[in-house]
Amino acid sequence: MDRARFDDYVARFNAEDATAFDDYLSPEVAVQNGGLHYTGVQGMKDHYARIWGTFRETLNVQRYVADAHSAAVHLKTHFEALKDADTSPFGPVRRGECFDYDGVVFYDLDASGRFSRILVSYLSFTRTGVDGVTHSLGLAH
Repeated sequence: MDRARFDDYVARFNAEDATAFDDYLSPEVAVQNGGLHYTGVQGMKDHYARIWGTFRETLNVQRYVADAHSAAVHLKTHFEALKDADTSPFGPVRRGECFDYDGVVFYDLDASGRFSRILVSYLSFTRTGVDGVTHSLGLAH
């Protein structure tokens, strides 16, 4: 996958355009995000519906490498809670709390150039409260 195509995926993801999953994921994509596992385009949509309903999520690609069969990115992702929530993928949150992911994401590509497997690894994951204090969370899932 070339960088321009990947950048289009990221731009659409950052715009919370769930149709990007239809265009860029294999129908039976397998995702491992830390200890969290889900499959299929609908599994991805369901996962992000839970996040995008509470957070503004922004992907920031630090480095991109790819060949005909795979791609890998060093990725920093920022989550900002848009509302108080008793439940979220990160537990209870208050509006204005932020979470920051820093890690490497590896993508296998199928014959049509769509993501067939996504592996998310964590270098760090932090939570910054509304008081401005940041704590390391280790693995989020």
